[in-house]
Amino acid sequence: MTQTQPPTPPSVLIVMAHPDDGEFMCGATIARWAREGYRISYCLLTNGDCGTRDPAIKTRAQLAAIRKGEAQAAADALGLTSAVIFLDYVDSELQPTLELRRDVTRVIRQVRPDIVLTQDPSTFYHAQGYSNHPDHRYVGEVTLAAIMPSASMRLIFPELYDEEGLEPHDVRELYLTNTTHTDRWVEVTVEDLARQVAALRAHASQIKSDPAEWVEADAKAEAASARKWGHDFTFAEGFKYFRLR
Repeated sequence: MTQTQPPTPPSVLIVMAHPDDGEFMCGATIARWAREGYRISYCLLTNGDCGTRDPAIKTRAQLAAIRKGEAQAAADALGLTSAVIFLDYVDSELQPTLELRRDVTRVIRQVRPDIVLTQDPSTFYHAQGYSNHPDHRYVGEVTLAAIMPSASMRLIFPELYDEEGLEPHDVRELYLTNTTHTDRWVEVTVEDLARQVAALRAHASQIKSDPAEWVEADAKAEAASARKWGHDFTFAEGFKYFRLR
């Protein structure tokens, strides 16, 4: 009798601007995918070296060291098993340059993900009281440009192939978080939310109040939106979704 091999879990590349972005925006989904055996790589374009109002932190280098440690602890709490990838661009100074696009393209070709999860570049604001950080928009813009055409075309950034041996790669699926155009919901569990809360608590330099209450409230609100489209969810996170291949 021939035994059927179980399908290989998808590989995922998460690309975010700052330490804590993924945990805030879609931490429960990351936790669910990790729980289900997805092979997840987490890339941060900046090291968060400007993200504080604390006068006790005197230098960017001091803050970067703190936030890198917090980011890895948060990734561990979500269930990730690989080291966080830092591109070490300066916080709040991201621009959609060719240099940055090349660096993200390199990571895509190295990781070779089935799925990329990043931030929606079209989100300038949500509602009263929230104006989106420009780094959040630029990470999405650069990542989309890296996916298509740069990662898939050998003659774009030819040094990645000629000097580093990185073959082109086609991403199959794209999830955009921090979006106002939600059309895909991921159902999450109490366990996933607990891991998200633990990951957020790891960002002690950023979060001064306990996140448990608002994490649950946000997941309930997204589930309520999903139910309008026929999904019987108690907790969920929402995304803009694209099938690319």
